[in-house]
Amino acid sequence: MAQVGPAGKREREILTAIVETYIATGEPVGSRTLSRANTEGLSPASIRNVMADLAEAGYLEQPHTSAGRVPSAQAYRYYVEQLTGHTHISHEDEGTIQQYFHGISDVQEFMERTSHVLSLLSSGVGVAVAAAGPRNALDHVYFSRLTPNKVLAVVVARSGLVRDRVLRTSRDFSQTELDTASRYINENFRGWTIDAVREEIDRRLQSERSEYDRLMESIEELYRSGALAPEPAVQTVFVEGAANLVGGEEDRERLRELLRVLEEKERVVELLSAYLDARQEAVRVVIGLEDAVPQMRNFVLIGAPAHVGDEVVGSLAVIGPTRIDYEHSITAVSYIARLFDRILNEE
Repeated sequence: MAQVGPAGKREREILTAIVETYIATGEPVGSRTLSRANTEGLSPASIRNVMADLAEAGYLEQPHTSAGRVPSAQAYRYYVEQLTGHTHISHEDEGTIQQYFHGISDVQEFMERTSHVLSLLSSGVGVAVAAAGPRNALDHVYFSRLTPNKVLAVVVARSGLVRDRVLRTSRDFSQTELDTASRYINENFRGWTIDAVREEIDRRLQSERSEYDRLMESIEELYRSGALAPEPAVQTVFVEGAANLVGGEEDRERLRELLRVLEEKERVVELLSAYLDARQEAVRVVIGLEDAVPQMRNFVLIGAPAHVGDEVVGSLAVIGPTRIDYEHSITAVSYIARLFDRILNEE
């Protein structure tokens, strides 16, 4: 539901000034501060009356230790709605982003750099999640004999992601047998998802054992040992910039708890999944994360799905305090989401 906002032009202008002043300073905003910056020449008394009306409407809160006011979650939501569609990335930020993503051509590396760049530009936590999908399909596998009954399996995905695993097998394989097995998988299953490869090998083990008996035994042993172990809903999570949230003494313990939450990467995936709709095109700003994660009270998520054409291959977001620089962060997330689609579609 759209945020209606204050009724009068004067109220809207003063509320916007309060939000922007508080974002810039982090200090409760008083009427005298606003009167000094006010171009209409309103007196502190007139501004106090407007602020009282805004507080009564739920847009302002008053910390018990200060005579000034701070924006409520309702005020931030109103402010963000006024920014929607009216933000433009700065030349400086655009240059920084272009520099970091120059030469990138695969999903995993793009996501890793995304978390870093969003952290850098927003002074918040940059988050990027590369979800399972066709770009995580098999490109090729390689098996190498290490010692008797021990094999190194290397699986390379289409995205460029490399996973390796040391397998302990019930019998000793020669390198020739391993080369034959990897060649068979690469020639028959390039472009398949791992789950589809396993299902098809199962089927062929049943229907073609007589023709490929020894070969199939080798492949079966390899994947039974874990070479093709399922990677359920592979979602590689990159989180960078958590230290940006620890600035002063205030709320330090709560921030430490938040950092523990962010380190639990499964919670990050759940958080983005809860708030980001894969069908959305625009950036979404969510104020009130405590509904999903209690430790994230007074924090905001600014995020968007990452598309390559019609395929959603992940999501990217900034997590920061409610007094984050919204315009700066929204434009960065929006620009990188569009850049993601453009760069990866050029492959």
